[in-house]
Amino acid sequence: MPQAMTQEIFQREIRVGIIGANASRSWANWSHIPAIKGLPGLRLAAVATRGERSAREAAEAFGADRWFADPLTMIRDEQIDLITISVNVALHREFVLAALQAGKAIYCEAPLGRNVAEAEEIVSAVDSQHTAIGLQGRLNPSLRRAAQLLSSGKIGRPLNARIVSTVPGLGAQMTSPYDYMNKAFSGGNFLTISGGHTLDMVEAVLGPIIEVDARTETVWPIVKLTDTGTESLRETPDHVDVLGKTSFGAAFAASINTGLSHDDIRFSFEIRGSEGWLTLTGDGHPYGFQAGDLKLTSSAAFEPPEKPSVTGGFLGAANNVAELYAHLMRDMRAGTYKTPGFEHALHNTRLVDAVRRASERGRRQQITNQDLRSIALSFRSSLSNFIDLQSF
Repeated sequence: MPQAMTQEIFQREIRVGIIGANASRSWANWSHIPAIKGLPGLRLAAVATRGERSAREAAEAFGADRWFADPLTMIRDEQIDLITISVNVALHREFVLAALQAGKAIYCEAPLGRNVAEAEEIVSAVDSQHTAIGLQGRLNPSLRRAAQLLSSGKIGRPLNARIVSTVPGLGAQMTSPYDYMNKAFSGGNFLTISGGHTLDMVEAVLGPIIEVDARTETVWPIVKLTDTGTESLRETPDHVDVLGKTSFGAAFAASINTGLSHDDIRFSFEIRGSEGWLTLTGDGHPYGFQAGDLKLTSSAAFEPPEKPSVTGGFLGAANNVAELYAHLMRDMRAGTYKTPGFEHALHNTRLVDAVRRASERGRRQQITNQDLRSIALSFRSSLSNFIDLQSF
């Protein structure tokens, strides 16, 4: 980013335009909107949807300065500094490439693209723009404190870890607006979303994953769409078991599955070290552990995790999203690039693809040296990125 632009952004609010902010029901509504409004230094400057009526309603509901019925027009608008892309994965490529061409900073939900090829194409188009990928779970204060505790050596050498990550919504029943997640072409499904977030959490605490073995299953191949009474064919897995090893030398086993109801949701991450243990647990957020808060316990003493800079949204869905915005805002003002961005997103996509290959081929998959170098840099950055969010 040019020095003049950096100074300008430092002196005023960063103007955010959101693609996909629906007034009645949307992830942006429950997370991005309260995160932006809760952070000093950010302003909701505009919202964009595919229709005039929905765009106008969203602007009125969220208090945005302006609305756009064409997201591409908003992307090109000079009064927008940061584009947030919160739409189906199949639309990411179009909007991200347009925002990169317009020279905008970008916050894109994960996964970045429908497959490795799309993610690689997007990363190759990045010049000096600031980017952030919506793997916000790694910035949860308790998870970051767990990473610090582990790196301090207080529980000794990490030996093994066990993860249970259960989410609802992709079981035997669902509503028709989410049927696209059953289809392979969409790129947004249980493996790429729930699997991607869980594997990223493992790396945020235990360091880069160097090998994986996996088994995937489609437990419910026929899904009932409750609002229409029809049935849909599920083309993607709804259960994943991953065995792996990280660069810290720890073996891990992750069971990633769907729950039958909201009462069936749970998350736990248990790490056993040579001199102690630590655990991270979640109350079971309906959008997955990455959307909610986590509780850290350990046999070793530790400083309490920082309080989230923003508490809001649907069951606290804005909390971790706000942490990611705060990191991105600091980078934009300081001219640094420490926020997990599109290179990080590409690594995560390749990692999920390695899990898919391991399951299909029945053979352990090694993670490439190129990816390991990239994620190692991100891991070290995450440990050093404990910042005073009130300084913005």
